[in-house]
Amino acid sequence: MSEPASLDKTAIRDAATVIVLRDRNHAPSVLMGQRGANAAFMPNKFVFPGGAVDAEDAHVPFADPLSPLCESRLTDGVPTDRAAALAGAAIRELWEETGQILGRPGVWDMPPANWRDFAATGHTPSASPLQFVFRAITPPGRPRRFDARFFLLDADDLASDPDDFSAASDELAHLQWIALDKVRSFDLPFITEVVLAEVAARAADPSPPASVPFFRNDDEESLFLRLYGRPMPD
Repeated sequence: MSEPASLDKTAIRDAATVIVLRDRNHAPSVLMGQRGANAAFMPNKFVFPGGAVDAEDAHVPFADPLSPLCESRLTDGVPTDRAAALAGAAIRELWEETGQILGRPGVWDMPPANWRDFAATGHTPSASPLQFVFRAITPPGRPRRFDARFFLLDADDLASDPDDFSAASDELAHLQWIALDKVRSFDLPFITEVVLAEVAARAADPSPPASVPFFRNDDEESLFLRLYGRPMPD
């Protein structure tokens, strides 16, 4: 017998996920990989690259910062310093899990341990191409819970060869570009299917969405909200 949601004490960690979209105007596809059968979270599922925020992610130097609109929406209802950490985690996880580089040529001194391999490529991270498009909190009762922010990224903004996964870790298997009109034939988590519907609707439109969908699953209730961000200056 499962515990009531109100008794669920699983810690919720901030996380970032990256949806890399390729050939958006002709034959759009997204970069995905398969989690291992023994993974504690979403085993065997095909997912976008992403993972939990590390403390060091808030302190990396950006060649280009997040857009003001993206930063404003990321910090809707959370501390303002969270935006940089989420953007850093998105870029780091993309690099670790796929070997793809979102950055500009540059050298930085004494990178954190979990950023040394990225820094060794001769790039500093660039956050400006990231577009915040979705937020979801893992429902109660799961072995791990995340407050995940989903970023959309155009493959043309990568500094690396989009077909070269040789630097990827082994966390995701079967890394591949999957056509948007074929992706639902893969074994996907429910939330990934929801996010993909948003991506498909916006594939041909590079402008930011009017608002960001937010599935807030806390211990008392589940709500579908919209994030507009703080009022932007004129």
